[in-house]
Amino acid sequence: MEILLIVPRYNLTRKKDYNYNFPLGLGYISAVIKKAGYNLDCLNLNHLDGTVEDLVKKSLSQKKYDVVCSGFLGLGHHSIKEIIRICRLHPSLPKIIIGGALITSEPKLIFESLNPDFAIIGEGEITIQELLKSLEMKTIANDIRGIIYWNDKKEMIITPAREVINDLDSLPFPDFDLLELPEYLSNQSSNEVPYTLFDYPRPYPIICSRGCPFQCTFCYHCLGIKYRVRSLDNIIQEIRYAIEKYHINLLFFYDDLFAVNTERLDDFCKRIKDVFKEYPGEYKWFCQLTVQNVSEEMLIRLKDAGCSAVSYGLESYSPIILKSMKKPITPQQIDNAVKLTKKCGLIINGSFIFGDRAETKETARETLDYWKDHCNGQVQLNFIQPYPGTEMYKHCLKKGIITNKTDFIENQMYLINWFNMTDSMTDEEILTLKKKILELRIKHVKYISPLNVKKNTKGKYSIGVRCPYCENTLIYQNCRIDNLVYYTLRIHCKNCSMAFFMVSPLYKSMIKYYHELEFFRTKYITIRDAVQRLIS
Repeated sequence: MEILLIVPRYNLTRKKDYNYNFPLGLGYISAVIKKAGYNLDCLNLNHLDGTVEDLVKKSLSQKKYDVVCSGFLGLGHHSIKEIIRICRLHPSLPKIIIGGALITSEPKLIFESLNPDFAIIGEGEITIQELLKSLEMKTIANDIRGIIYWNDKKEMIITPAREVINDLDSLPFPDFDLLELPEYLSNQSSNEVPYTLFDYPRPYPIICSRGCPFQCTFCYHCLGIKYRVRSLDNIIQEIRYAIEKYHINLLFFYDDLFAVNTERLDDFCKRIKDVFKEYPGEYKWFCQLTVQNVSEEMLIRLKDAGCSAVSYGLESYSPIILKSMKKPITPQQIDNAVKLTKKCGLIINGSFIFGDRAETKETARETLDYWKDHCNGQVQLNFIQPYPGTEMYKHCLKKGIITNKTDFIENQMYLINWFNMTDSMTDEEILTLKKKILELRIKHVKYISPLNVKKNTKGKYSIGVRCPYCENTLIYQNCRIDNLVYYTLRIHCKNCSMAFFMVSPLYKSMIKYYHELEFFRTKYITIRDAVQRLIS
């Protein structure tokens, strides 16, 4: 069989765009399809100019494909819908197989809405091989676990769930060649790759474990809740492979639970440090940690082994909200992690997310007060999003906040950032909280205009700036700026690792204008209230 794997366009554009998270899941699917001996081509829509329709039509017309496969995250849903529509209208009429977190979280709804021929639920590496074999042999697919399909009577059939893959070492390394990783790496900008201190970052996505036993109300685990790990031998082998083949200098570990076992973490740090010594150049890595077991010794060990940034699931500083979220951490552990990470000079990434069903003005104020006093603008402020499959999503359906699931997923989920999902706050109070968060983002985050800007290549610039924290003068090469008049770039100091925004003079003046406007607005309200009290 001839198979076409399509990487959907993740951003709303018709031009080449390399600013996206490289699809690790599709890399694994590509690897197992090729290992099974099938002829496989790939169309990465992100790396081409033109409309989705023109690009897909052109590929389908150049070669007779029996099967088209794709998977998606985020805004890729719209791209997938367009891909399926085009395939349905093309004379070649290939069978269409999709997978990913969204179809796993809402199988019947998404399958009916998108109308592919088959969809894979959960981990797809074994399922896709069995499904392709079934299509090749023209047999009935109802004995394949973990799929949805239409039978001859146009009835939707959902087969029993597949067991998770316990032996992760049995999987081949992701096939990133076909997905055009070399082209992706060669087009990265220093300001668009998160948590990097490199002017020319070459990031490689990697996962060392799957699953998460915790059931936080805002999180959905499409790979299951059973926690499974790869052997360190297998992980180190892939890291060597990535350095030698792709000349990467940055590793992104996307595990939900990267450091749950401290002894394993110690061993990993020793081994990755030894690997980096074998190859000339500088290497860094980023991982996600839980605040539960953070210690200064752990962070020093991580930094010594090349870790430059850590991400935490902070969520809230209110014990009431943490309990409501089913988040097994405490405010004291959050404070400990934030202080120690800054002390050790590591980039800190994390968010406080507001709007849990138990949120009140008091709990929100508790978190905001901590953020103002201790976070130095390094932790982001956002609202909870009710992603499909999560407990918050089910709460929104039950409460009537989401009335049309299809419309929510297609038109609201990634475009609306503020939902009132609380049990006691009014819409007006939520709007007031939103305004407060926007105000604090401006007042307590550093916005710095550059000392100089020099154009190097098309759309890429060299920028000089003085860090607002350590006051060192720094040069950032390979920065992408689309509009020199009005831009904002979130970067990290190469000396102290603190995050700040590098902005155009016009953007800076708009912030100053906002402060002045807010000052006069506050004075006006104070005077108005005083006059009203005198009148009454």
